[in-house]
Amino acid sequence: MEKRTCIECGETFNGRVDKKFCSDLCRNSHNNKINSDSTNFVRNITNILRKNRRIIESLLPEETAKVSQQKLLDKGFNFNYHTNISTTKTGKNYIFCYEYGYLPIEGNYYLLVKRKTDS
Repeated sequence: MEKRTCIECGETFNGRVDKKFCSDLCRNSHNNKINSDSTNFVRNITNILRKNRRIIESLLPEETAKVSQQKLLDKGFNFNYHTNISTTKTGKNYIFCYEYGYLPIEGNYYLLVKRKTDS
């Protein structure tokens, strides 16, 4: 074993040749600094998607429901974010936030649906 210098705090420690940090705390601190900018961006989008999902779930008491655009907006729904779009054989585009989705219909209304899963 040889003396190593922690790349996070600068302390010396004994360890393997490939060891870079003196402790898990330093390793975690270093990796958090490296990933913080991109992680915040991803975290914010994930939070928007999860909120959209929760809103649809709360407005969907059964398999389908019809709801106004204003009601979705009042609850904080963000139409700019979704996980995927599913096109039916008839050409209708259902927009999904995970397993919950919506279909724009007449007069600023949306048909809310839950995708059937195999599990």
